[in-house]
Amino acid sequence: MQTIKIGIVVSSDRASSGVYEDISGKAIKEVLSSFIANECVFVYEVVSDDFAPLQSVLKKMCDEDKCDLVVTTGGTGPAPRDIIPEVTQSVCEKMLPGFGEQMRAVSLQYVPTAILSRQSAGVRGKSLILNLPGKPKSIKECLEAVFPAIPYCIDLIGGAYIEPNTQVITAFRPKS
Repeated sequence: MQTIKIGIVVSSDRASSGVYEDISGKAIKEVLSSFIANECVFVYEVVSDDFAPLQSVLKKMCDEDKCDLVVTTGGTGPAPRDIIPEVTQSVCEKMLPGFGEQMRAVSLQYVPTAILSRQSAGVRGKSLILNLPGKPKSIKECLEAVFPAIPYCIDLIGGAYIEPNTQVITAFRPKS
């Protein structure tokens, strides 16, 4: 089995300045480690909610670190400093709106404010970038909703072959 390289970007002024410890990035790592049967290597960054530094880290994870999947957390709301969807769009060749639509649909089952979320996803080179919300409970719910499509998406863009941990979750790949 191939080793899967996953980037985790925490978009947070307070976590990046040490006001509080990041728990969202750790939640992503925990969930993805349980979903993926392959060995995973994680590249982890906590960045302030500023356009240029976020853009730089996304480019680095895709282009230099060669991450198959880059997952962001935080910065998806309507507040003035919530800019991760715009940053993601600025670095991607293609946007995949279905990921955000599915995550919002699932989140709406739990909270009416899910309509305020601007989760998105896109492709840069051979990397899938996925924007998640900032709460660990929401992260798990959203990843459960979209993970079934992630391995095949990464196949299509030329990334590593992700084997799902079928005891925890299933992924969909069309039959050849």
